[in-house]
Amino acid sequence: MSDCIFCKNLPKVIENELAYVLYDINPISKGHTLIIPKRHFEQIFEATPDESSAIKDLIGKMKQRLDQEHVPDGYNIWINSGKAAGQVVMHAHVHLIPRFKGQVLHIKDHLKGNIE
Repeated sequence: MSDCIFCKNLPKVIENELAYVLYDINPISKGHTLIIPKRHFEQIFEATPDESSAIKDLIGKMKQRLDQEHVPDGYNIWINSGKAAGQVVMHAHVHLIPRFKGQVLHIKDHLKGNIE
């Protein structure tokens, strides 16, 4: 889709045949990344089994990279599916969010009040 930001040729951190990784432009922690299928569809439930596998593969690879770069204490894997759930970009994607001891997560700040 020509108006979808994720369908543009953005600089990718890593990729495979069916998905790629970007750093979030509004990160809630160091290393906050997005895993995005290359095919445009709105909700993660529309992913084919191969796309789901490709996304899972990149989550694992990116976790290893973030472990080395930032040494987080844990992770959140976060999916907003649909506007009512806080999805802002209507192209399916998965957030991989490194977490650090003592860090407070402000979800509404990240979503800029899009959840009602």
